Amino acid sequence: MDIPTTPRSITGQEIIHFSHPQHHLVQVTFPYIFTCIGCKEYGAGKRFKCESCDLDLHDFCALAPPSIQRHPFHSHHQLVFYTKQGNGFLRSRCDICAKATRGYVFKCSQCNFEMHPSCAKLSQEMSFPVHQHVLNLLPMTTLANSSESSFVCGECKRKRLGRVYACKVCDFHLHAVCAKGMINGLYANGIKPPRNQSMLGAAAKIASHVIMGFIGGLIEGIGEGVGEVLVENIGRGNSGSRRRTK
Repeated sequence: MDIPTTPRSITGQEIIHFSHPQHHLVQVTFPYIFTCIGCKEYGAGKRFKCESCDLDLHDFCALAPPSIQRHPFHSHHQLVFYTKQGNGFLRSRCDICAKATRGYVFKCSQCNFEMHPSCAKLSQEMSFPVHQHVLNLLPMTTLANSSESSFVCGECKRKRLGRVYACKVCDFHLHAVCAKGMINGLYANGIKPPRNQSMLGAAAKIASHVIMGFIGGLIEGIGEGVGEVLVENIGRGNSGSRRRTK
């Protein structure tokens, strides 16, 4: 894994970033969606952009510190900013939003805790434009006994994995993954996060089952054919030996 160097500022709105050192990145604001080249997650609105290559980087990814001391989500260990994930077969997941971490990530060097840069912008107690009261992040123990949150989110109207914000005044809940949509600019620009990735994942699972079923049937057929040949050969061998003994 790579640990980055701090980006060098040229002007107030232009930087040289280690992720794309061949060109300057300019801070711009556009209302359309983009995929950050750093964390590989969606964003909209403010970003650093290479106008030559049409590459975009979240402002909080571009200006992320090398480490965080005492983050409210993981205050007992230092979190280090990494630019690349390992090459293991199993993909890691963010401990806050439960989505896969595919690029820039803050990781604990003492334990397995990790989170996206956008999730690092969240805190234990926050105000969000979708609700009139302050929301508090529920403790992990509230969700520990469930594979999926039992709370229906007031924003997406679904149940899903990940941490959850709750209102102490009324029965309103907000997924952390929905809350960070208000950090990365999607909510402010009226954009719902695309669900194509999950659809592709489901399609890939179906395709893998079909392929494995086909291969399994093929192997089974080959096995049956080989078995039949062996039985025939054994039978022929036995009959031949009987003829020779007569």
